[in-house]
Amino acid sequence: MATKKRKNKQNDIIIMPRKINLNIGLIIFGIIFVYLIILAVLYAKEKHIIGYEVTTGSLTVSNVYEGIAIRQETSVSSNNSGYVNYFAREGSHVACGDLVYTVDQSGSIADMISSGDEHVMLSDDDLSQIRADIITFDHNFSEKNFSKAYDFKYALQGMALKMSNYNMLSNLDAINGVAGSVQFYNAPQSGTVVYYQDGYETATAETLAAEQFDRSKYEKTLLAGNELIGDKDCVYKLITSEDWEIVIPIPKDRVAEFEEKEYVEVKFLKNQFQTWASIHVIQKGEDAYARLSFNNYMSSFATDRFIDLEILENAETGLKIPNSAIVNSEFFLIPKEYLTKGSNSSKNGFLLETYKEDGTVSTAFKELTIYSEDESDYYVDTASLRVGDYICMPDSDEKYAVSKTGSLTGVYNINKGYADFTEITVLSSNDEYSIVKSNTRYGLAEYDHIVLDATSVKANDLVR
Repeated sequence: MATKKRKNKQNDIIIMPRKINLNIGLIIFGIIFVYLIILAVLYAKEKHIIGYEVTTGSLTVSNVYEGIAIRQETSVSSNNSGYVNYFAREGSHVACGDLVYTVDQSGSIADMISSGDEHVMLSDDDLSQIRADIITFDHNFSEKNFSKAYDFKYALQGMALKMSNYNMLSNLDAINGVAGSVQFYNAPQSGTVVYYQDGYETATAETLAAEQFDRSKYEKTLLAGNELIGDKDCVYKLITSEDWEIVIPIPKDRVAEFEEKEYVEVKFLKNQFQTWASIHVIQKGEDAYARLSFNNYMSSFATDRFIDLEILENAETGLKIPNSAIVNSEFFLIPKEYLTKGSNSSKNGFLLETYKEDGTVSTAFKELTIYSEDESDYYVDTASLRVGDYICMPDSDEKYAVSKTGSLTGVYNINKGYADFTEITVLSSNDEYSIVKSNTRYGLAEYDHIVLDATSVKANDLVR
């Protein structure tokens, strides 16, 4: 009996449902997490507009060029064979009849110089000149043109040899009686003496070819002293005029700019000299060149065929904006005589022809934003009117059918919270930026905010 009661008690046990414990903090976190995901998705789908603050500035345009020097060069040939020795310093001016070189048929002087038996002292002026040339070379040396180091080496050796030759000349009668075997040659006319050949002696601005501007292919033959020469060999060149030219290749996008100029100011990068040159553009097929004509400083560059220079220009100053912000937009053109004001306001607009419910013709004042103007027309937004609309002239029966359009260059101004087209006048530009005119009637002002990428918006889009 006791066992039966125990079983009944076991059957009376009631299993209660498990109570769910809610974590309020976890629920709030989940809601916030879902909200953040929704915001991220909406942000990813949203059109992003980046603004740009307009400031005053100028453009940096590269005006450094490498050109070829064209001079009036006359090659002088020897009238005899033997060992040549020079007595005129390269790049110096000689008068007609001045001694330039000698030809030693016996080779006695060459042997003396080679053996070092004849000791020659250089004067203080000679040493000062060599020191000045070394300082100039060191100041202008660039590793990009290392070949110039070898040119300078040979030029320096030739200079020292010519100086020693000049000192030896005064003692020529006393040197073992060799004076009789030496022939003296004087300059046939006045000019600047140079001792090299490169094949450009007869070149002109019109005959230069594009491949001749490749400096890596340029070859220069130095005419060294104390060397054996043959009859009719070229011994030196004489530059007979201070008038000379430099021909530079110019990019296609600057041809029109250079064609408008008559003179340009030039700075030579070798010595920082500045001077003026007349300029003339030469077209050769698809290539364009500028011929710069000078009448001074020729002797300073007599030994140089390739010359680096900078054309100095006044930098254009104005409002500096990125080219990505510039857009071209179409506008309706409305004749200026149709402009009027509202009856109860001072705002500008036009009288638009409308029709009443009974079909009678009427006019309604329509305020329109003017984006620009020329001598005869105003530029108004194409979204405000339709092709075929009629604009009525105040106090007249004349009316104008809207159809004619014109294009303006501008940017989207976002000062008011939406993309408002603003006309600009571009003064100059490069690959990244443009300089536009400031303080124009319909244009930009400094510190205005514009859309950085004009393709990211349309006119009158809201900016958030």
